[in-house]
Amino acid sequence: MNLEDARYNQFGLVRDMMSTSEIIRGFDPNQAALAEIGAAVAEVGRLFMTGEGSSRIFPAKSAMQWARQQGLSVELYTEGGRQAREYDLSQWAVFALSNSGRTAEVIQLFDRLAKAGLSHLYSLTAFEDTELEKRATRGCVLTCGKENAVAATKSVIEQALFYLALLEHASNNVSLDQHLAQLANDFQSALTVSIDPSLIEKIANAGIIYWAGRNDGVAEELTLKTNEITRKPADFLEGTYAVHGVEEVMNADDVVIWVDPYPESESKFHEVLVEGVGLTVIAISTRATQFSTIQIPDACSLQPFVSMAAGWNIMVDVGVSLNINLDKPERARKVGNEFNG
Repeated sequence: MNLEDARYNQFGLVRDMMSTSEIIRGFDPNQAALAEIGAAVAEVGRLFMTGEGSSRIFPAKSAMQWARQQGLSVELYTEGGRQAREYDLSQWAVFALSNSGRTAEVIQLFDRLAKAGLSHLYSLTAFEDTELEKRATRGCVLTCGKENAVAATKSVIEQALFYLALLEHASNNVSLDQHLAQLANDFQSALTVSIDPSLIEKIANAGIIYWAGRNDGVAEELTLKTNEITRKPADFLEGTYAVHGVEEVMNADDVVIWVDPYPESESKFHEVLVEGVGLTVIAISTRATQFSTIQIPDACSLQPFVSMAAGWNIMVDVGVSLNINLDKPERARKVGNEFNG
């Protein structure tokens, strides 16, 4: 992806993506709201993270993975607003993300929880004084500003950083600020790394684009971005699911993009998918693999952010090669299900 190239910079989506590294660099992990909510979460001991689509998948799941890697004691869970209404959340702090602050599922969840007497309801939106914020014990607002396309990008990254900082405050060990400058550099490198045109052609011509990887929100979110940006069918194959039965319906013109492959699983993926199905496997990794590999910097526990940037890079190149208007899907909406109550 190259912002100096007119094929790319005509799109607001690309400009949003390219601004994200500076959003990372300028993020403040020590803002007062984070300290206040973090203390409350530590007292409760449980944090339930909800939202819809991009406002939940990567922010919540990357936070859960990171917390487990760090050995944090706060209990974490995530679910969409509708299913969350079926749970007993009386002993939880609940945090809802919604860029618009008008997402029906989370607003209706907050209405129900408030009626039940819950006092730990928190929100993060892109705008002030939204319907969701009005229902929150404490509402916070993103600094990234309005997005220029339907597909959410820069806000997803700031949301995820917000959760990490919140959990650091909950554990009374804030160090994220020491890593943001390097993360911003690594993110930009992955976002602009040159990708072999033959790989982009393979993906653009694929029947189905499969994203394989950990349950950290990256491959799952990129599956959604594939639909929104390239208008092509896509599926998320968690962990090693790609070699546990789904190969029965795969075709040789499909492509599997594998984020951060497990080294010990590479030979099985090659045997089942490359030799057995005849399809193309492409890896996004910090190291060389058995497959065609897009190599990116190693950001250690913050790697999901860098992997996401590489995925965006691929999808934009595919969309541009297909002559798609990246800013305006034909059916997808900025607010998936708007509250009208």
